Amino acid sequence: MNKIKVSIILLLVILISSSSNAQLLRSTSKVGTTAAQFLKIGAGARAIGMGGAYSALGGDIYSIYWNPAGLASLKSNTEIAFNHAEWLADISYDFAAAALNMGDLGVLSASFTSMRVPEDDVRTFEAPEGDGRTWDASSIAITLGYSKKLTDRFSFGAQFKFIREAIWNSSASGFAFDLGTQYITPFNDLVIGAAISNFGSTMSLDGRDIQFNYDPNDNLDTGPNNVPSNLSTDEFDLPLTFRIGLAMDLYKSRFFRVTGAVDATHPNDNTEYVNSGLELAYDNMFFIRAGYKSLFKDNSEEGLTYGAGFNYEISDGMKIFVNYGYADYGRLEDVQFVDIGLGF
Repeated sequence: MNKIKVSIILLLVILISSSSNAQLLRSTSKVGTTAAQFLKIGAGARAIGMGGAYSALGGDIYSIYWNPAGLASLKSNTEIAFNHAEWLADISYDFAAAALNMGDLGVLSASFTSMRVPEDDVRTFEAPEGDGRTWDASSIAITLGYSKKLTDRFSFGAQFKFIREAIWNSSASGFAFDLGTQYITPFNDLVIGAAISNFGSTMSLDGRDIQFNYDPNDNLDTGPNNVPSNLSTDEFDLPLTFRIGLAMDLYKSRFFRVTGAVDATHPNDNTEYVNSGLELAYDNMFFIRAGYKSLFKDNSEEGLTYGAGFNYEISDGMKIFVNYGYADYGRLEDVQFVDIGLGF
């Protein structure tokens, strides 16, 4: 019980601190002030279909992204999953994860996130149709995590994250931590979840593209010439995000279940917003989902989401699951997520 009290106090301190920062920065635009924006793309078609309201849901490998504490409720001994999406502007987004349930010892997890920009011609003022060279950009994140149930109602999770972004011949790297907790209340097993994502270092570009030779006095006949130099690049914070959410079964019978979830999110590079979602399940095999993303967020193009899923037990102790998620992005059209996984 002492551990639970300490954790709850820590979460309250974080929440108060987050709210204070929000008050101080309310009149300041923070959009575009962080690096590694791909870390804000959600993982898992189930979560997308439910509007990204996922910090209080558990037992799913995609909790690795939303709240690592949810992994402590993993039912399979081992679970692997892969998620793909054709992101905006023909950008490819992939997320792969694996988790090992060690029973009373907790759950170990790992994930790999990749975002790739299509290759394109290098265009200059002198060669607007291309100068014969090509460029591309990519981003990756690798996580290693651990989750555990401290009691039958309280769970925590933590993970370490390595992040790298590259564009043409330059790149930037950083490190971050994700922390999360979940508590099942006595009130109809209402779950309270809270998580902090991407708490870590700053990132700045370095590489061949920012290197040049410099002549201090602009005279080839005197003084040092062709001095190896670098352009100065700014350091940018990671997209730190604090989530707190609620989830509960609103209706449950032998064959049907309706689960509702809501998340309040405070990012360090935008205004606060709310995600909400519903899931209708039949015999824990067929699923229909709907949600609304980024409610109250300033100038957001996000909105309605929906999806469906299928969970089939191949044999005793082995299951396969497939999910589809759709997210409306207004004038930017839509994004569709598909994931497939195996539990055994």
